Amino acid sequence: MGVSLSVWLISRAENSRPSSSSVFPLLAVPTSSRLAVILNSSPVAPGNGRSHWSSVHRSPHFLLSSCHQEVTRSPVERSSDGVRAEMGVKSGLHVWEVLWKPNHRGSHAVLGISRQSCPLQASGYNVLVGGDLQSWGWELKTNQLWHAGQSLGLYPRKRTGSHSEAAEDFRPMSSTSTKMAQTPLPIPESILLVLDADAGTLGFVVDGSFLGVAFKDLPRGVELFPAVSSVRGGASIRLRYLNGATRDPPALMALSGLTIRQYLGQQRHNQMHKLPLPPRLQHYLLSNQ
Repeated sequence: MGVSLSVWLISRAENSRPSSSSVFPLLAVPTSSRLAVILNSSPVAPGNGRSHWSSVHRSPHFLLSSCHQEVTRSPVERSSDGVRAEMGVKSGLHVWEVLWKPNHRGSHAVLGISRQSCPLQASGYNVLVGGDLQSWGWELKTNQLWHAGQSLGLYPRKRTGSHSEAAEDFRPMSSTSTKMAQTPLPIPESILLVLDADAGTLGFVVDGSFLGVAFKDLPRGVELFPAVSSVRGGASIRLRYLNGATRDPPALMALSGLTIRQYLGQQRHNQMHKLPLPPRLQHYLLSNQ
């Protein structure tokens, strides 16, 4: 039987820290039906080629594991180092998981996407992914979004309590805005990167919650790659491609399955065999638990 991404992600979250301590469900925004179906589908096999970091397009200070799914940064001083995925996408909606332990990040820990020509090594301590026009990045320690070497504000933009919403546009932050920046949220180890190459948007899922669009108006019809950059020695970062979909609307069967799973909730998924459903739909639901 397959294991839906939503169940798989919840089990990971439960193993990492109590879900009740997470603020991210309060910051979640509604997902499209395409993304909802993907997150409720079985993940592809772990060995998928889209789960590999590139053996060529990486800083020489990033060491690649034998399975190509993990990179580890060497303890080199005064250097900013990046790596991108081996395979990119030009169309469709795609979801990757990046595993990056908080104590392996340090400053300038950036996750995002790049085009083929994004710089992947520079002297000093800098934001590489998001540091030029060829890449877009989320700096995990400060929660800042970066593109073209400029900070575009905090992400997620939706904040609760004393956290006011950041500006909805993408203008560079002024010095006054920088001083008023809210306290960054601690980002856990597992982060889902959600790239909609058809709509030209990039967003992230944290603790099972989609935090909304981080970047819009991405270039279309060009190959885009998941990418990271780091300055911390010993940082280990793992990549896994989870699933994807074409630009076509989800099939009626997939939407029906999604509605049933949402109605039952995670706690009652094991009761689907009791539902008075047509055999074909019953088989579909059970095979995608």
